[in-house]
Amino acid sequence: MAERIFRKKSEENGRGDIEVSSASFINMEGAPADSKAVDILEGKGFDGYGHRSRLLTEDMVAGADKIIVMESIQKEMIIDKYPDAEDKIYLLKSFSGDVDRPNDNIKDPYGLSSYHYRLCFAEIYMAIERLCKKCI
Repeated sequence: MAERIFRKKSEENGRGDIEVSSASFINMEGAPADSKAVDILEGKGFDGYGHRSRLLTEDMVAGADKIIVMESIQKEMIIDKYPDAEDKIYLLKSFSGDVDRPNDNIKDPYGLSSYHYRLCFAEIYMAIERLCKKCI
């Protein structure tokens, strides 16, 4: 969801030149996006179709200006595997503007109810809105 939201918001802000992509820590062999996530995205006016999972690679990490993750465990996993990337890894929620809780995680709703997907969408959307204001 974050990739699709950020891509559209950056284009709306005249920054369609920003390359945005998502990757996984688990090789899901090109699996499509979760249908609940697709439904939420489509219902909110974002393109949710056509996504295929891909595994995070060393080349992706090396080529990225910023790596934005949803959970602190993801940040730790990347740092463990690619220690030189530490200075360019950020928690998405750190951009949300919540000064009391900038290090909160955005929990993966996979396998949970539609409510959890909507909550996840809202957290992602708010953080990306703030990110776009700061960086674009």
